[in-house]
Amino acid sequence: MSVATRPRLKAPPNSCDTHIHIYEPRFPQAPGGPKPPGDFPVEAYRRMQARLGVSRVVIVQPNAYQDDNRCTLAAVAQLGADAKGVGVVKPSVTDAQLDALTRGGIRGIRFMTLPGGALGWDLMDGLAARVHAFGWHAVVQLDGRTLPEREAQILRLPGRFIIDHVGKFLEPVPPQHPAFKSLLRLVDTGRCWVKLSAAYEVSKSGPPRYEDVGALAKALVKAAPQRMLWASNWPHPTAAKDAFPDDANLLDLLLEWAPDAAVRRRILVDNPAELYGF
Repeated sequence: MSVATRPRLKAPPNSCDTHIHIYEPRFPQAPGGPKPPGDFPVEAYRRMQARLGVSRVVIVQPNAYQDDNRCTLAAVAQLGADAKGVGVVKPSVTDAQLDALTRGGIRGIRFMTLPGGALGWDLMDGLAARVHAFGWHAVVQLDGRTLPEREAQILRLPGRFIIDHVGKFLEPVPPQHPAFKSLLRLVDTGRCWVKLSAAYEVSKSGPPRYEDVGALAKALVKAAPQRMLWASNWPHPTAAKDAFPDDANLLDLLLEWAPDAAVRRRILVDNPAELYGF
């Protein structure tokens, strides 16, 4: 893959990448978190932004830093008005700390229920209620195959919430599968947003088209184009070094998943602007 490859899709002005991570060696790995994948500072992401033609970004707190949000806050500050953040807080967080995080651009709380995550199902109800008072939404990453047994708890989330990575079915399922129908029911509430991202993490059919995950993405776009989001998941912290995704290709997947240019504009520009207040 040549670093110079550019997407075929010409991103409309103010397009937003709704899920990336920043890692800098000056911020230490937190106890309980996985090892950071390397040095991936704001400058490196700016080069990727320029290559893809996207200008807005949501920086998601990495598992490596658990609830130490300093790296994410510093990156949001560095990128300015075109950046927002998703943070991690523990039950001991004070209202003053939540207020400071909100002023620092944090707009959501990350529940990463898979191994290495800082916040799981046990803390979701209480923390989601706390941060909702500050205008935050919940961002939930799970194995989509468990959605039928988790649906009731997810429905208890106050206000809006996001399901990460096309539901992240660790073994991709067909669109008629009960677990995917559970995701569609969440979408039908009008409060659920879904990131069309990270197909490479779970796809069995593989690049460049990731057809198995693509079938689910297309069904989601058809169901609720007004609540779909796009993300690169840069710098792909869990991707195998010999199977690294091409970010240009990840953006170009929208040409197939959302063939209508007006729908793509909603996904890339309008939907994230509404959700994150750009």
